[in-house]
Amino acid sequence: MGAMPILRELPSADAAAPSFDMPRAGWLELFATLADGDSAALEKLYDAAAQRLFALALWLTGSPEDAADVVAETMVRVAQQRSQLRGVRDPRAWLLTVSRRLSLDVLRRRSRRPSEPLEAAEFVTAPHHDPVRALGAQRVSTLLAVLPSHHREVVYLRHFADCTFAEIGQVVGVPTFTAASRYRLAIRRLRRLLESSP
Repeated sequence: MGAMPILRELPSADAAAPSFDMPRAGWLELFATLADGDSAALEKLYDAAAQRLFALALWLTGSPEDAADVVAETMVRVAQQRSQLRGVRDPRAWLLTVSRRLSLDVLRRRSRRPSEPLEAAEFVTAPHHDPVRALGAQRVSTLLAVLPSHHREVVYLRHFADCTFAEIGQVVGVPTFTAASRYRLAIRRLRRLLESSP
């Protein structure tokens, strides 16, 4: 059984469809619509956020199955807390924080049962028709698996979720300086690993 890539090809998006990269005002409007009880807004939220939430959960858990469960549970939490969504100041950071916390819960539960090794996870993928890039992606995935999860998550949040250090700090619950420091340490360690690996 092959590992599932963290990012799947998505159909071309409608220009009006919400996306993870939409401005904060768009997120606030989507959360307000959800708070008003519009069930179609939950599907729009899923379309906008599921891929990035899945990727974050996969980077933390290393398991596609667990990552899919985290995304589903995140959407359940959104539905359960619908009446409180108007009070969320930064919906994107809120979603990432909920997914991160649920991923950490998975890791705590997993520590009590055996699981697939993290090295088997594909953190970075490349098109299959490009063997050179695919080999490079496999190499980087292997090296990312060596990083502690708190370093791996800041790399993901910075490079794939396009978060600022302030947003990363908010998501992981640390000061901005600590988020930036973790990122620099992670990148430094990745560089050393890249230089020392064949």
